[in-house]
Amino acid sequence: MADLETGVAEDAPVFVISVAAQLTRMHPQTLRQYDRAGLVSPGRTSGGGRRYSPRDVALLREVQRLSQEEGVNLAGIKRIIELESQVDALRDRITELLTELAETHAAVVAATSAVHASYRRDLVPLSQQALTVWRPQRRR
Repeated sequence: MADLETGVAEDAPVFVISVAAQLTRMHPQTLRQYDRAGLVSPGRTSGGGRRYSPRDVALLREVQRLSQEEGVNLAGIKRIIELESQVDALRDRITELLTELAETHAAVVAATSAVHASYRRDLVPLSQQALTVWRPQRRR
């Protein structure tokens, strides 16, 4: 999916550190520190240079907001990022499971319909009610 602001894919590592620093209004050394702390993991060139994606830039802005506006330390920010990542993964898994459940339900309905269609017309399925059989008494 392309980012509306830049026109590039959200995960495409396209920005060198100086451009990412300008986009986030941070010093390049701050971006390096966040990389070393594991807060942001930019792509790397074959020579080892950092390449930031639009998603990385958005994450850097969020790190900056949490740090400056909310007063969260870097360890807390890292934990927040990890938890948000887990929540996103769980949401994706829930979506997968709901899709699988809907498919299974559709298959059960189709199988039930096929069974009902195969009934002979002279047989009528009974509901789950008690059935009493009448037997005449024997004569002595």
